[in-house]
Amino acid sequence: MTSLSDIHDEYDFLDADDRYRLLIDLGRALEPMPDALKADTTLVRGCSASVWVYPTRREDGALHFLADSNAAITKGIIALVLLTVQDKLPAAIAATDIEACLAPFDLKNQLSSNRTQGIPNMIALIRETAARYT
Repeated sequence: MTSLSDIHDEYDFLDADDRYRLLIDLGRALEPMPDALKADTTLVRGCSASVWVYPTRREDGALHFLADSNAAITKGIIALVLLTVQDKLPAAIAATDIEACLAPFDLKNQLSSNRTQGIPNMIALIRETAARYT
């Protein structure tokens, strides 16, 4: 898996169109989420596009998230969010400042408000999930 830092280094040098393409590519690289998991219970509320996030717990206790969206750029955004927490222990996820990790991407100024409005809800769902397992 590519690191958030490596992705930011690439993102920083791209123009707006290529940044969209990078986000779309990140979304395409997400592990496939079975359609059966795309349910009302896994739907992230408050997103303009449909976003589903499903947590699984590995044998070592770390959380692994499956995610998908019906919008390519939104799928890339959730992929970016997951890079900050994927396969970490719940306590480590709770201690991660996800917003600070994403801040260098300046998504609010790079993307329309329609595309970024659900990010706080994605982050809240991940934090709530981690809290349930701690």
